[in-house]
Amino acid sequence: MWRSLLAFLSLCFALVFAGGARAAGPCHTNADGWQAQGLANAASAYGMEWAPFGAAEWGWQAYLPLIQHELHTPCGPGTPIFASQLAGFQQTHGLAPTGLFDAATFQVFRGLWQERRPFVMARVGGACPEPPPINQLGYLVASEEHADRLTRLLRRDVLDAYRRLVAAARAEVPEVAANPELLQIFSGFRDPEADAARCAQQGNCDGLRRAVCSPHRTGTAVDLYVGQAPGLGVDSTSPASREHMARTATYRWLVANAGRFGFTPYVYEPWHWEYVRSWDPSFAP
Repeated sequence: MWRSLLAFLSLCFALVFAGGARAAGPCHTNADGWQAQGLANAASAYGMEWAPFGAAEWGWQAYLPLIQHELHTPCGPGTPIFASQLAGFQQTHGLAPTGLFDAATFQVFRGLWQERRPFVMARVGGACPEPPPINQLGYLVASEEHADRLTRLLRRDVLDAYRRLVAAARAEVPEVAANPELLQIFSGFRDPEADAARCAQQGNCDGLRRAVCSPHRTGTAVDLYVGQAPGLGVDSTSPASREHMARTATYRWLVANAGRFGFTPYVYEPWHWEYVRSWDPSFAP
């Protein structure tokens, strides 16, 4: 029943986008060549059944801001321009330039995003970066800490960059300026031994990976409050939660601007960002 309803809703959304494709505007040029692909993308953006991270998901709206940023277009998935930009990306990366979003194309996006996280590349090479010396860590002030989780520490250069990022966001995003809770940190530096003990106690270790080697051990990873879906936690990984966060003005600003301050995202967790500008070169790919 739910799948039938999703298919129906996807068709409705697709028809709405298809009507928009005939409208004037920069996102609706190339309509003759890419309108059909835009219609298909509009439907799959809400209704595609897939499992990019193991569990079943429907649609790919949670990943849309990062995809748009990678394609250098603000245009929505139902537009001809989005399809033509996607086709160019596919061709550049050795895929058939169909202009249609699919799981194989997403895996290329995902690979690129992961390669920009030096911590991940260090782990691929078999290294687990050591925590920084305690004298390289600085304390957050109370207004920077989210009430849901008190964390206290970040590497000093990361803390400086974070503060510049927040100041810019408060100046540029009305949503952030109006809500001091937004962009507060609910997890920063986590001592590896304490992290492992907490995971064992709570039974919440993402298998063994987080307990053994988390990016938070470096003092360069921050979990930022970007909003939360009603009834769900600030770090809920449910598809509904992540899609809700991806739609916020706060998250969309981060996607477009966090790189100015040295931060790169983790695609699966809209709240998780890693500082990469001053990474220890011994851990570079």
